[in-house]
Amino acid sequence: MANTGIDSVLRDRVALITGASGGIGQQIARRLAESGTDLMLTYGSHADEAEHVADQARKLGRRAEVMQADFADPDSPARVVAAARERLGDVDVLVAAAGVAEQRSWPDVDGALWDESMTVNVRAPFFLTQRMLPRMIERGFGRILLFSSVAAFTGGVIGPHYAAAKAALHGLTHHLAARVADTGVTVNAIAPALIAGTRMLPVDPDGPAPPMIPVGRLGTTEEVADLALAMLRNGYLTNKIIALDGGAYPD
Repeated sequence: MANTGIDSVLRDRVALITGASGGIGQQIARRLAESGTDLMLTYGSHADEAEHVADQARKLGRRAEVMQADFADPDSPARVVAAARERLGDVDVLVAAAGVAEQRSWPDVDGALWDESMTVNVRAPFFLTQRMLPRMIERGFGRILLFSSVAAFTGGVIGPHYAAAKAALHGLTHHLAARVADTGVTVNAIAPALIAGTRMLPVDPDGPAPPMIPVGRLGTTEEVADLALAMLRNGYLTNKIIALDGGAYPD
């Protein structure tokens, strides 16, 4: 009988994690390494954090590579995918956790901020996915996990540029998932809100939890990683946007 353990799905796969120096990216990378997955990690400007996670993965016997990537550069997706294939082989799992979130009210959003938000938060995940999907389809296995936000549902507090970019990921998820669902490739997104231990938290992490959160506290990066790993292991779950927000915005 075949091994049906939960880690067998991800063991000996290759995962590309963007934003791997962030709180969420780091936790997902650790959990993937524990599941037997080799890692290609990208970071924007915090190399030490990404290198630390890579060292932890290597101690578990996994291959782990690190590279800097500025996804505001439109050529970065092509470079990252090429580097991943050269160093580790074809990518089986994409976790697109890199993002930008400069808080600014709608009258103050200029063209440069709008373009940066769309380039990093939408364009990069799409072109990473576009370059990986053909090989995933050929091999009959692939996992695409995009990172949205509850701002895509509610407008949020960061600004219209951020909410619009994250909402665009929902359309991207639905379009792609429906077209590759019968090939062994899943496409899903997580929409977190108010997660402690990240650089995108728009509230004081040491202050009281905002009153709109029914569970009465901020979420943790570990809880995001729990959900991410469950989604990546599940081949029957696709075309879904799952909000992780302490019950704040029921859908």
